[in-house]
Amino acid sequence: MDKIFILATISILFTSTALAQTSPRLPWQDPRVPPEDRITDLISRMSLDDKISVLNSNSTAPAIGFMGASQSEGLHGLAEGGPGHWEGRNQPVIPTTTFPQSHGLGQTWDPDLIRQMAHIEAYEARYTYSRYHRLGLIIRSPNADLSRDPRWGRTEESFGEDPFLVGTMATAVTRGLQGDDPHYWMSVSLLKHFLANSNENGRDGSSSDFDERLFHEYYSVPFRMAIEEGHAGGMMASYNAWNGTPMTVNPVLREVVRKQWGFDGILCTDGGAMTNLVKFHRAFATLPEAAAATIENSVSEFLDEYQQPVRDALKQGILTEHDIDEVLRGPYRIMLRLGLMDVPSQNPMARIGIDDVAKGDPWTWPENKALVRKVTDESIVLLKNDGGMLPLDAAKLKTLAVIGPLADKVELDWYSGTPPYTVTPLAGIRARAGTSVHVTYSDGKDAKAAAAIAAKADTAIVIVGNNPTCGGGWMVCPTPSDGKEAIDRKTLTLEQESLVKAVLATNPHTVVVLQTSFPYTTTWTQDHAPAILEMAHNSQEQGNGLADVLFGDFNPAGRLGQTWVRNMDQLPPMTDYNIRHGRTYMYLDSRPLYAFGFGLSYTTFSYKNLRLSGTKVSANGELSATVDVKNTGSREGDEVVQLYVAHLNSKVERPRQELKAFRRVHLAAGETRAIELQVSAQSLAYWNTAARRFTVEADRIQVRVGGSSDSLPLKEDATISEQ
Repeated sequence: MDKIFILATISILFTSTALAQTSPRLPWQDPRVPPEDRITDLISRMSLDDKISVLNSNSTAPAIGFMGASQSEGLHGLAEGGPGHWEGRNQPVIPTTTFPQSHGLGQTWDPDLIRQMAHIEAYEARYTYSRYHRLGLIIRSPNADLSRDPRWGRTEESFGEDPFLVGTMATAVTRGLQGDDPHYWMSVSLLKHFLANSNENGRDGSSSDFDERLFHEYYSVPFRMAIEEGHAGGMMASYNAWNGTPMTVNPVLREVVRKQWGFDGILCTDGGAMTNLVKFHRAFATLPEAAAATIENSVSEFLDEYQQPVRDALKQGILTEHDIDEVLRGPYRIMLRLGLMDVPSQNPMARIGIDDVAKGDPWTWPENKALVRKVTDESIVLLKNDGGMLPLDAAKLKTLAVIGPLADKVELDWYSGTPPYTVTPLAGIRARAGTSVHVTYSDGKDAKAAAAIAAKADTAIVIVGNNPTCGGGWMVCPTPSDGKEAIDRKTLTLEQESLVKAVLATNPHTVVVLQTSFPYTTTWTQDHAPAILEMAHNSQEQGNGLADVLFGDFNPAGRLGQTWVRNMDQLPPMTDYNIRHGRTYMYLDSRPLYAFGFGLSYTTFSYKNLRLSGTKVSANGELSATVDVKNTGSREGDEVVQLYVAHLNSKVERPRQELKAFRRVHLAAGETRAIELQVSAQSLAYWNTAARRFTVEADRIQVRVGGSSDSLPLKEDATISEQ
């Protein structure tokens, strides 16, 4: 429920812009004045009413002529429309470049590509700010939560279950959104939702309970990486509590995020979270008490009906104007980095949407469409390919049956924008197959009719999966295996697997495409279908990406970012947040359906000659691992080289193995390349609860390298010293 409408009007925008251009230079507008002094000056010119009014997601202060920015959704493309109506009240929808869901982005294992995606999103945010007067430069992205359980209704929003993978991708998005200009940010990355926010049922008042080590070693890792390495400017606190203390007022926001990680930007509540402190968590008796505690915990923006509780807290003396002044410094530091406190002529970002208008809106640019297609291609995972059934050869096909409820749709999720166009799987397949192939279609509602169509085709393609919005309104999800925000999944059994069975019964040459937001227990399909592909929803290039892979124009190399269990019995209870009880590839003690990091290719790769830079590494040192990877097949393709570390003599309980480095590489047929991966000793530290810090212990580790967490053919040992 992160939804909030943009309340600033076009008249305020034009008025404040004019003031910034024509008023005498005040200290807050003067780049020669130290940044903190500029912020002090700006806040000092605001009345108490002004200050209260900007404790929301829009920092515009018209009374002093300051035009700020507000928050916008953008998990996989800027959202100025879509199912969630993120365009705002009385605003027209603006189409924007739309990429696959976050779990699909994670499956690319390609952080540089995802950084490029985020750059397009940031550019469009700046463009719509200048051209269409939308203020959403603070983008609620990425979701740095970990998908520890496939039943989580918002699994689609996460890059995966591993903290290093998710942290790497979250950092890439943050860098792409904020840009690489040394003086000005293009937009702001607002991470969500801190912390351990992966159950929807009861989330308004639930508590995610686990020890301090898991906080520092698992759940907080992606947030810390995006802040320390990506310098994220914003973060949203989650609805839930950690160990009984709601995150909105949890001291870790102040003591860890701000003091230890050096975060100095925007901290905001989730939608309605302040009210939840009273209504569901029962942490406070009254809303004024909740409002005061939230501000005192360094939260600077409310997504809630906060104004009267804040005013009442001031009257009751449990909150001071100075408290408000202090938290407002965070948002205005961000406004400074966006260049909004400077005269526009000084800020090169202000020219976006002005100098480039002749080129057309950026969502129409061919290079942006091409990048969406590349991201879509890279996100697709080949799960099975018996007998080399794929890729299809259009020259050898006469008839092709495309079947399924998702075959002629591009389903958008709640946090999607409105794409400028969509290519459905059916349209993409028809275009690629050409006029010489007769393509038939059934939506699969009548399984017998669909099976009859399949029987007459050389090959059938069945496209099944979930509906990201469940096909219903808020809190409505009729299909037990579907889920979304506010609703967790009741089962991992894919109801539409019955359609797969019906089609396979009449045509054994069937390709199954799982178009999903999360894992399923599709064990029957794995046992019986000759070829299986998996892809996320939401890409405007959905059909073209699928056709690229089906017909071999792109060799699939997506890798799963989450374990697919064989059955629900392999999962601990949903609200058990202690992942040591058998969660994720790090602690699962039984064989999954598909392992973390798994994915096939139309070619094959071999790994040889793993060599380490040394067998002994100091506590502040770095270990280099080099491996020879060869494309042993007849097609060029990408391989995702993955390095895991197992602790052999640790004094504390450690995961079975942990991902510590990876690299997606392209190899020509027959090509061998030496791939080097780096692991720092500090990344192998554990959280020492007694000392309240990370500790590198004297330990013997095993470095494991291969193409998946369950396929690591090369292993070498090394020793880590405390010195």
